[in-house]
Amino acid sequence: MDFKGSDTIPGPRTEDQLPHTAEAAVKIVIVGGFGVGKTTMVGSVSEIRPLTTEETMTQAGIGVDDNFGSDTKTATTVAMDFGRISITDELVLYLFGTPGQERFWFLWNGLFEGALGAVVLIDTRRLEVSFDVIGRLEERGVPFVVAVNSFPDGPRYPVEDLRVALDLDPEIPIVECDVRRRASSRDVLMTLMRFLHSLAMSGALR
Repeated sequence: MDFKGSDTIPGPRTEDQLPHTAEAAVKIVIVGGFGVGKTTMVGSVSEIRPLTTEETMTQAGIGVDDNFGSDTKTATTVAMDFGRISITDELVLYLFGTPGQERFWFLWNGLFEGALGAVVLIDTRRLEVSFDVIGRLEERGVPFVVAVNSFPDGPRYPVEDLRVALDLDPEIPIVECDVRRRASSRDVLMTLMRFLHSLAMSGALR
């Protein structure tokens, strides 16, 4: 079929093309409860224009979704967020942000397929919403690190207190971050990659 004029299918933008030096790509999922900052993290760190599936929040979600601490939030992810970041010239991470509202968690199974690791974003004002998130990762055997997103009104806890509260094994990294800052989000991803490397070297990652 000959495409001409306005019917021509456009290719990817130059800035979105995969670097020619890339030799390996890794799928990473970013998970967490509603409003913890997953979409913001993908957007801040992605080197390409991120794909989002946000829809306007309506009154239909009242009494169904846990919107605590998100009074100014007007949209929510209903499928996934997607971005990409080059860690080195050879290594590229594909980032998939999951929807936070429980009624969309059935989509997580597909997003977890092929994922080498995960970042669990938590909000210290609502630690309890992280329990099921972490449980799902553990059930599927997906290695993860925990990133504490810094909210201005969020309480601060010592790392070991958080480890106990979340019932985490001693080797799982816990880091603080500000997902609005690209450097901070990138540091979280680097922590995950170092963790995955250590698991691979020990034979625990298969």
